[in-house]
Amino acid sequence: MLSVQGLSTEYADGKGKVVKAAQDVSFEVPQGKLFTLLGPSGCGKTTTLRSIAGLERPVKGAITVDGKPVFAAGKGIFMAPNHRNFGMVFQSYAIWPHMSVFENAAFPLHVGKTKFSKKQIEEKVERVLNAVALGDYAGREATRLSGGQQQRLALARALIMEPRLLLLDEPLSNLDAKLREMMRFELKRLQRELNLTTLYVTHDQQEALALSHQIAVMNAGKVVQLGTPREIYEAPAARFVADFIGSSNFLEGKVLGRGQETGSWAVETPAGKIDVSAEEALDLKDNLTVAVRPENIHLVEPDKGESLSGNVLDGIVDSKVFLGECVDYIVNVGKAKLLARVHPSVRTPIGGRILVNIKPAKVNVILR
Repeated sequence: MLSVQGLSTEYADGKGKVVKAAQDVSFEVPQGKLFTLLGPSGCGKTTTLRSIAGLERPVKGAITVDGKPVFAAGKGIFMAPNHRNFGMVFQSYAIWPHMSVFENAAFPLHVGKTKFSKKQIEEKVERVLNAVALGDYAGREATRLSGGQQQRLALARALIMEPRLLLLDEPLSNLDAKLREMMRFELKRLQRELNLTTLYVTHDQQEALALSHQIAVMNAGKVVQLGTPREIYEAPAARFVADFIGSSNFLEGKVLGRGQETGSWAVETPAGKIDVSAEEALDLKDNLTVAVRPENIHLVEPDKGESLSGNVLDGIVDSKVFLGECVDYIVNVGKAKLLARVHPSVRTPIGGRILVNIKPAKVNVILR
């Protein structure tokens, strides 16, 4: 439905220096799916969104919606933002303080090119306010709404014109943690029930993992990895992705040869020799980085007599933090310190000996 190909956007900073905000960005968003641009501040995600909206003019590339170009650098095509029929919700909700909830939602219908009758406006506003669970608040002053309600009102105003594409730029960042979590469910419900094709921009990894059908992780203006939330989390293609999304233990390593299990390779690391799984053959000359998620490190007390397979390393507990549903352990293994996230039933004290068990399939190999 939305296709972005080879998009590059540049602008001049205050000193006249050219800043390459987005570089050769390409992705596609199918009809009815939610696609997220995820990355740290300054990575180019908002510039890419604004380029799609028509608020920035790229220097290269093409943007098409339903097969029709809204921008094509090579053909000199640039459709004005008000002709693209995209809905957009910014980080700031930009609610009109002097208008009621009804009047805020109806505002786009009054200023658009298409003229609607009073009855048509009432029907459209009623439908969209009910969709965002604000039907009972139509007559209320917009400033008397809570933060979450104002966010839903901004969403209703974006939906009122039945946009071909919904663009969301950090829409939940101004909400507190609990409300943000609740609004994730609301957004996902709306997106699914209304079959909205949505492009979402955020720096919040949990938000991206919870909401998205697909994610493009961006850094320094480029797409570093594109995939489903599970692919991005479980098989990061670069150290930046493994480090930015969730927590990871990084160990520099050197390939020694074949491992004990089929399809595995032995790698020397500061924590000791470990076997890793790799789809492609590794060269003995390869220096690489291996990444292990804390939840993929299994800690076993030596006297439990538990049968273990995979990598089993000796460790000493350096420190631990009780988090209620889990305990974070820092364990000294060889010359490395590993973070493990385990069940509270593990009670080894600081200074105690513990076995560190890591499955080869749970070790991500990142070539350098």
